[in-house]
Amino acid sequence: MLSTQTKEIIKSTVPVLETYGEAITTHFYQRMLSRHPELLNIFNHVNQKKGRQQKALANAVYAAALHIDNLEEILPAVKQIAHKHRSLGIKPEHYPIVGENLLQAIKEVLGDAATDEIMTAWGEAYGIIADVFISIEAEMYEEAERRPGGWKGFREFIVDRKVKESEVITSFYLKPADKGLIASFKPGQYVSVKVSIPGEKYTHIRQYSLSDSPGKDYYRISVKREPGDESKAEGIVSNYLHARVGEGDTLLLSVPAGDFVLDTDKEIPVVLISGGVGLTPMVSMLNTLAETQPERDITFIHAAINGRYHAMGEQVASLAEQHENIRAFVCYERPDEADKAARRYDKEGFIDLEWIQSIVSSKDADFYFCGPVPFMKAVYRMLKEWGVEQENIHFEFFGPAGNLEE
Repeated sequence: MLSTQTKEIIKSTVPVLETYGEAITTHFYQRMLSRHPELLNIFNHVNQKKGRQQKALANAVYAAALHIDNLEEILPAVKQIAHKHRSLGIKPEHYPIVGENLLQAIKEVLGDAATDEIMTAWGEAYGIIADVFISIEAEMYEEAERRPGGWKGFREFIVDRKVKESEVITSFYLKPADKGLIASFKPGQYVSVKVSIPGEKYTHIRQYSLSDSPGKDYYRISVKREPGDESKAEGIVSNYLHARVGEGDTLLLSVPAGDFVLDTDKEIPVVLISGGVGLTPMVSMLNTLAETQPERDITFIHAAINGRYHAMGEQVASLAEQHENIRAFVCYERPDEADKAARRYDKEGFIDLEWIQSIVSSKDADFYFCGPVPFMKAVYRMLKEWGVEQENIHFEFFGPAGNLEE
């Protein structure tokens, strides 16, 4: 346990972390990865180069300092990060490396302001926080291996089918190479896919949401082909999957993980809102609701550029036709002539609150949404403006967690 004096010292650094947090974490990653390049086999190079990982870590460190009196406050965030760590293969032996480099980064960025007293306090605090992560992740590793169909680390899966869903999204149906059972999952969860790309020095790991309901003999991931920027390593995995991985090839997968999951214990109406490839966890939830809760009122809202970029539209429309409790709506930003001729959409432009209120009967519902960050910020603002209870608002970031209220 931390002493009262140590806690007071940590709390005194909150204003400094608010100002210099990202500078510290940016220096931390540069420092650590230059000394331990083997960790580039785990960390997402794109998030590093875009600064998303640095910002997420800065927010986590700031939150830990702010709530040092009661670390229970940050447990939800800890568990969210721990899910990612378990899916990536972060181990206890990585924590001393992180701790040493984080403390040195604080010292090197703050200079004389980082007194011996402050460094000692943060050393103690990091030890406590690291132990919490290690303990939670140990339980997650054990549960992942112990559950029916579970496994340790990464397991070989064969691409049983490869289906083009839109101009930029392709689905991969994955079955275990050993023909054994596969672990079930909760709608909204993801798997980590690890690939070794010819010409690349390090392996790359990406998380992809599972886009079908659980209980099948396969996992389905639906991957958007990113435009790509070699200088930032953008799109390197999605382009590899689209162009180089075909039916019969193998991929390495971790056991499904993630805490953005559908609550099937509730019976209140549910609204699923997605933008672009953000529909992948939403479709998993929709398929599950159709199979398990036929009496629950479900509204599915999807936004895409136009019909050429709209994945799984026919699947969703078919579900809505087959189930009286499901209603599906489509918003196209820039519908083309074919879309207009076939009237494939319900709204042109962008989703707005007035339209949501016209198609959703009540704000007393569970709202789940996922998509590009600007899209999610807009949806979040609309729901808050409408007066939707915070406990009924659920969202998923692709990549490091951010803040929708910024």
